[in-house]
Amino acid sequence: MIELSPDQLPAFSDWFASGPPGAAALAEHALVPGAGRWWADRAVDPRAIAVACADHLLLRGDPTALAPIALAPFAAHYVQSPARFLPLLSNAFDLLVPWERMAYVHRVRVSPPRPPHGVTVRRLVSGDAPALAALHPDTAWIHASWGGPVGLAASGHGWAAFAKDRVLAVACTYFRGTTYEDVACATIPEHRRQRLALACVTALCQDIAARGHTPSWSCSRDNRPSRLVAWTAGFRLEHEYVHYLTGQPARRVAGLTV
Repeated sequence: MIELSPDQLPAFSDWFASGPPGAAALAEHALVPGAGRWWADRAVDPRAIAVACADHLLLRGDPTALAPIALAPFAAHYVQSPARFLPLLSNAFDLLVPWERMAYVHRVRVSPPRPPHGVTVRRLVSGDAPALAALHPDTAWIHASWGGPVGLAASGHGWAAFAKDRVLAVACTYFRGTTYEDVACATIPEHRRQRLALACVTALCQDIAARGHTPSWSCSRDNRPSRLVAWTAGFRLEHEYVHYLTGQPARRVAGLTV
């Protein structure tokens, strides 16, 4: 596959207009400079499209236009695609693990809970990048879709709970679309069960609604804490789907690169 430059991108509506909330928002978010990347089997009149942001990948189009080796750069990605791509993915990687997912849409307005004494919940600003960068590496995924802590801090799409200059919890628009904004949140382990994530999420949802967009939420079926936060924050189940975690390029595919 070849990576497309901004002036080569096909019409978004031709490929993703009818996608579910999370997928459509991911594809649009990948258009933000520095946030994601687009590939195609060819630059003019593409038959197959791949869109990547953070460690997520969307595939659309005709899988017969691609050889397994074309997907080698997408090892260790979470892939959403029509079922017709499954034979290609199975041939491209040594491992393909299905994950059952649940997608929610915000339906019920909820007031933010009162934070504990000494904790302030507010919108992130550019100067908060060092505090985000100081988060434990296990939490670094929260700013990956914005290209890192600097991008998230400057985006205007994040809220955090602070104790002095330390981030205890953060919620952000992980994938920003023109209809839906897919929300993510994280709390450092020692400050969980204090409703800090809920405070950040509810404030963020008010922001998203003020922009004329609808908050959405995606998580694994077995991630009960995430599902609980979503429900408490006013999200309701919209649909269920499966995405696939890819392993490493299959040995027979990797051998083609030697």
